[in-house]
Amino acid sequence: MRALGPGSVSSFLKTILDVVYYALWVLIGAALTFALVTLLFSFNPGLLASWIPFSERIARVVERGPAFATVLVAGAAYMGGVLAIVDILRRIFVTLTAGDPFHPENVRRLRTVGVIFGGLEVGRFLVAAIMKLVAPGEIHTIEGSLNLTTWFAVLVIFVLAEVFREGARLRNEAELTI
Repeated sequence: MRALGPGSVSSFLKTILDVVYYALWVLIGAALTFALVTLLFSFNPGLLASWIPFSERIARVVERGPAFATVLVAGAAYMGGVLAIVDILRRIFVTLTAGDPFHPENVRRLRTVGVIFGGLEVGRFLVAAIMKLVAPGEIHTIEGSLNLTTWFAVLVIFVLAEVFREGARLRNEAELTI
């Protein structure tokens, strides 16, 4: 099976990225909607009590509504970063499907993916630190530890950007050769 061009592995992967792209839009919308609903119910618990019987568990959820909404908004922001990465990868795969892997724009695109990916990791550190300050003693699923795999991936992305830059330069030189 071919790696580049129409009907290739790259066109199949582009299709998968398209599905993930639209699914992320739906998830971000759902997270923001739930955050808004959570805030609405936490500021006006009577709305919730009219729909379901009010219990002690519901009261605890309503009490923590703003914190829960904040977590949902932070999750939506993280998914927004992933959405940006997926969108850039979709654009790269368009050039791969067209049979032009060393398109000059791909260098900038890969660098942008590296910056966003690194930013998401730094954002994870910040959210973990904020959660420990805001809710000490609570169980947090967001770890504030260093993830070497992620930082290795960021470095690999920047190296690949340089490989693409060199490929674009060589392609440009070949086009100038008679």
